[in-house]
Amino acid sequence: MESHEPDLLDEIQDQETVLKIQEDYRQVTFDQPTRQLLDYAVKLTLDIHNMSKADIEALQTVGFSDETILDAVHLISYFNFVNRVLDALGAEPEPGMRFGQSAPASNVESTGISTNNSPGTSQSA
Repeated sequence: MESHEPDLLDEIQDQETVLKIQEDYRQVTFDQPTRQLLDYAVKLTLDIHNMSKADIEALQTVGFSDETILDAVHLISYFNFVNRVLDALGAEPEPGMRFGQSAPASNVESTGISTNNSPGTSQSA
């Protein structure tokens, strides 16, 4: 969440609300579709074995199209995948990814794995 905090702040326009969302989104009043989608994302992340067709139907009931639901599932699942990979590697967020902090001079984490290489690039000068 930290690396996306500036985007959330741009959308919400209220730092106090952003902090409440980060602590527990259920503290904030959202419209029903937004709340339903957030609840779905949490269930997909933390309670995958109890997902059912009823979860999809609940999203459809508040107005989400099948295409939008599919996009949400892909996005939520992708973030879960990336977080699991980073956790497995013992990677910590770079200071520059934390809201309000500047990027470090080096992009090599304590694991020795560079987190900022694109295919075809080299670490040597």
